[in-house]
Amino acid sequence: MKTAATPEAMMTAVDLEQPPAPFADFDSVVRLHWPAVFRFILASVRDRDAAESLTQDCFLRAHRASGRFRGDCSVHTWLMQIAVNLVRDRARNRRLQFWNRARATAVDFDAASNWIPDEDLSPEARLLAREQVEAVWKAAGHLSERQRTVFLLRFVEEMQILEIAAATGMREGTVKVHLFRALEAVRNQLRRHV
Repeated sequence: MKTAATPEAMMTAVDLEQPPAPFADFDSVVRLHWPAVFRFILASVRDRDAAESLTQDCFLRAHRASGRFRGDCSVHTWLMQIAVNLVRDRARNRRLQFWNRARATAVDFDAASNWIPDEDLSPEARLLAREQVEAVWKAAGHLSERQRTVFLLRFVEEMQILEIAAATGMREGTVKVHLFRALEAVRNQLRRHV
């Protein structure tokens, strides 16, 4: 299995100048937020190589723009906003549309189901949990781009509605509507699965 690009590897590619606070120690920002950004991007694009590249791009852009960080939101929310924009840009790039469709089923469900936290489950319970995770991933794959983004930020990254609104540039009410519709669509897909 291929190893993910690490924050340390990414930092060797970045021209390290003295960024302003809260980025005085950008290495610690990368170490702290890398897993969440990578997890969101991987869940969004469902391609490990692309997720690694986009995560690196996210932190590179954050480093370059660190002087423009106003502090209106948390660093985590700001990084997630950059990640959301990168995922959107990638989806809009027409040259990659063919590959996006071809890779739509490229998620390794065994790896995704290993995110199930309780290792004390019986083999039968683990299998059932894996099947449920696989069904949720498939259902999320049928959501619109905005619904999927809101769904992943809420349930994978456990962000609050206001944080999602800040990260996506949507109004709070719009986030709630997309989240409601995403939940309904996922529930309907899961009912059909059972």
